[in-house]
Amino acid sequence: MCTLQIEEEAHLLHICGSRSPSPRPRSGDLSLFDICWEDVLIPKVAKYLSLKDLFNLRCCSRVAQRFAEACLERRVELHLSGNNSKNIEVAFKVLARCCRRLEVLHLACCKWLKDDLLLPLLKQNKQRLRAVNLNECVNITALSLQPIIVECKELRVLKLAKCQWLTTGAVDALTLHQSNLVEFDISHCGAIGERCLIIFFRKLNKLTILSLANTPSVTDQVLIQIGNYCKDLEHINLIGCAAISDYGVRLLTTNCKQLRSLMVQRCPKVTERVLFPLRTHIHIDRTYPSAWQFRRFVQAREV
Repeated sequence: MCTLQIEEEAHLLHICGSRSPSPRPRSGDLSLFDICWEDVLIPKVAKYLSLKDLFNLRCCSRVAQRFAEACLERRVELHLSGNNSKNIEVAFKVLARCCRRLEVLHLACCKWLKDDLLLPLLKQNKQRLRAVNLNECVNITALSLQPIIVECKELRVLKLAKCQWLTTGAVDALTLHQSNLVEFDISHCGAIGERCLIIFFRKLNKLTILSLANTPSVTDQVLIQIGNYCKDLEHINLIGCAAISDYGVRLLTTNCKQLRSLMVQRCPKVTERVLFPLRTHIHIDRTYPSAWQFRRFVQAREV
């Protein structure tokens, strides 16, 4: 140790009021990080640490930083939905560099998220991703969707609600490259055309959960295609789809024998004439009609 370092250490000890330096650990002493990372610390301990815990730990020392980043590398889920805290962009760059085994990615309502932040993370994890939630990510573009569509072969869940940048071209690309989706959400996406949806649902015959709320291009013809090809459908959200009627809903529910819930609030052309027989075996979000409404409905059927 040089003279300058000795003088600095003595000065610091004097400021702290210490009479003598703390004893150095003996060569036989162990620290937490001497325990095997692969077999013990990461599988048995790291699973109880949140992202905040890992980032706090990462600031403690260089060894702690390496350990925290090793934990991030093996992380399979990343949940940041609604997280718009200060410096989140800096933290996300660390995640994009370290995370390599992600299977579930939830980034809904992240207003700060842009293409240049998201693309590196997708590049690192495209082989394993099974679920991606980008609901209300308004500052990214279809450029970020390209690797998800083309390269995420294990994708099963895709949520893009209120993504106004989602175009007909992007949905056409989905039709070509993704046929194994089981959950799909394009609520409030007004740029998609009816023809595009009709072709899309002819290929996605494994869907079980579908949300099309407030999508203007959803018509009876779209519901007919869903009923013809998505036989395993269990839940469908059609809230605010003003163009659909009893005709489309009847054909949909007749063909989708597994259907368990149907959401049709604010669909003025859908009436109790088609809903009433379904209430015995399907959950419907629209409230049950009052007694006088029920009598009017029965009288109308008798006529």
